[in-house]
Amino acid sequence: MLRVIAGKAKGRKLKTVPGDTTRPVTDMVKEALFNILAGDVVDSRWWDVFAGTGAIGIEALSREAAFIRFTDLNRLPIETIKDNLTTCGFNKLADVRRGDAFGMLKAPPDAQFEYIYIAPPQYKGMWSETLLLVDANPGWISETGEVIVQIHPREYKDVPLTNLQKFEERKYGSTLLLFYEKTG
Repeated sequence: MLRVIAGKAKGRKLKTVPGDTTRPVTDMVKEALFNILAGDVVDSRWWDVFAGTGAIGIEALSREAAFIRFTDLNRLPIETIKDNLTTCGFNKLADVRRGDAFGMLKAPPDAQFEYIYIAPPQYKGMWSETLLLVDANPGWISETGEVIVQIHPREYKDVPLTNLQKFEERKYGSTLLLFYEKTG
């Protein structure tokens, strides 16, 4: 069962995306992530790039993030995110967009985010391609912002970056969280 684990919407059940196109984050990983970020979530702006169910962004909103942009390529995740936002009462704090993440990240930034969360379909190399696009277009990230990548540990490889640097990694079973910040 997918649910909000803390904050304003604590205990609310979230719908999952029908089929096997998404891999919802476990409560253990979600709790660990938000314990790491702690109070920095309050009033922050996020972009949940491969949003799936919207669970990460909704958890951030429940913990008083100011705004979340949710994007996904497919119709079913977009409908699921909208339903989950309605369930939690967070529609006014979110922007839900259907489209290609790579095309969006190549565009001139229309906003800056404190957190960009990248949790794409596994084993397709999409995480590193996405990270490279953010690195090439760093205007998407605020000066103190972070990029967080969620992948299976077997997917990890060093990625040559210019504007970002990895400063932390944490492993939770079959999930690896990578944290990047702007250089300089």
